Amino acid sequence: MTRIQIKISDITKEHVDAIVNAANASLLGGGGVDGAIHRAGGPRLLEECRSLGGCKTGQAKITNGYNLPTKYVIHTVGPVWHGGRKNEDQLLATCYTNSLKIAKDHGLKTIAFSAISTGVYRFPIDRAAKIAIKTIKAFLVNNPEIDKVVFVCFSRDVYDSYLNNDARDC
Repeated sequence: MTRIQIKISDITKEHVDAIVNAANASLLGGGGVDGAIHRAGGPRLLEECRSLGGCKTGQAKITNGYNLPTKYVIHTVGPVWHGGRKNEDQLLATCYTNSLKIAKDHGLKTIAFSAISTGVYRFPIDRAAKIAIKTIKAFLVNNPEIDKVVFVCFSRDVYDSYLNNDARDC
């Protein structure tokens, strides 16, 4: 059985231990995936996020899932794409690593990721998929506690990018 799965779906419907929110630095909701997670999670999610004092790019913080079918939401702030001139690749990799570390530290076994930074932050999807897969595979090699990572793609194009980068070869 593979520890990495790819699917086209709505991340707010995932039944995993934690979903990862592609958040903005305020953690107070926004557009795209971030807004959808906040709407589905309800007002208590926003209230808890207010207590966290924001989050820096590459870092991650955890909250309860509230009205979501997941117990936790891990919020991570991906980099805005500036043509690869501002350490974007490393910052994106750090988002995945820090999210997985939080999951491991909380004893979580299953985690679902959206395509961090590929929406309004304009990170090129093929490049982002390659970074995500490489980073997650490297983490899983040394961390058998994580049973399953799901890439939840919002479109066929995003799904194909993950599939073409060997996401299921783990």
